[in-house]
Amino acid sequence: MEHKPAIYALVRLHAELGGKIKDNRREAKRLAQDMKHVEAVLKMLEPDFNLRGISTRRRYERHAPFTRGKGTRHIMDTLRVATEPLTSSQIAEAVLQKGGIAEPSPKEIAIARGSVHSTLRRYQGKSVEAVGEGFPIRWRLLG
Repeated sequence: MEHKPAIYALVRLHAELGGKIKDNRREAKRLAQDMKHVEAVLKMLEPDFNLRGISTRRRYERHAPFTRGKGTRHIMDTLRVATEPLTSSQIAEAVLQKGGIAEPSPKEIAIARGSVHSTLRRYQGKSVEAVGEGFPIRWRLLG
């Protein structure tokens, strides 16, 4: 029985996942009941209302800590105060800190890095330039 700790951990994980599934089913039932109540009120107000015409809507989380258009400004500000060329990851971390996230997680940095990198590519040769060769690319302002 040399795998006892691994088996114990997997059994616990299986039990936790089963509990989450159970909780989600309970929540789904409650939401379905709430939806039926809303449908009943719609039918009371307008008996001929077609419920099939209502499409489901999902809400997506916003990952950026700043509003549209401010990301580029934060990126350029970060490069303006930098004493040396920075990588997209370093810029992303600085931008997130400016956005109010004191210690961004690696996942938050990875998400922001994609936006930063595409922005820098868009402005390459206009206001920023890639410095050196190889990977990771380091960026600085032109001039």
